[in-house]
Amino acid sequence: MSLIRILPALLGLTLTAAPAAHADLKAALAERDLGKRSKLALDNAADALKAGRAAFERGDTAKMTEAVTEMRQSVDLAYDSLKSTGKDPRKSPKWFKHAEIATRDLLKKVDTFQQDLNFQDRGMLNDLKTRLQQVHDEILLGLMEGKKK
Repeated sequence: MSLIRILPALLGLTLTAAPAAHADLKAALAERDLGKRSKLALDNAADALKAGRAAFERGDTAKMTEAVTEMRQSVDLAYDSLKSTGKDPRKSPKWFKHAEIATRDLLKKVDTFQQDLNFQDRGMLNDLKTRLQQVHDEILLGLMEGKKK
């Protein structure tokens, strides 16, 4: 009987807490460790993708465009942070491998999201997909080849 009273309250808490989970890039920019910064930025890109999908389902094109822009900025920040570490991806692969997996996963999800969009709206994700593919390929190449001598 008490579970019946508590369940709606818990459900209400989860529904109201969902938008607060969407972080912005300020948290990632505040991180001093460049590897952790790249992880936070890629996590933010995944959150922005979820927000963009939710905005699409509500029919809010402006919010969806903002989410796509935030995803692009997050991916760029993650890649720039990894490059700024100055580390050899083959000798210190931890953050590079995480970024490679995260960008590959994001690329698949963005592609699925693009297929779900109307034909006229699909073009707005082309630049993001191209950049994601470039970042993924460069990270993967760094892991496979290492630094050039």
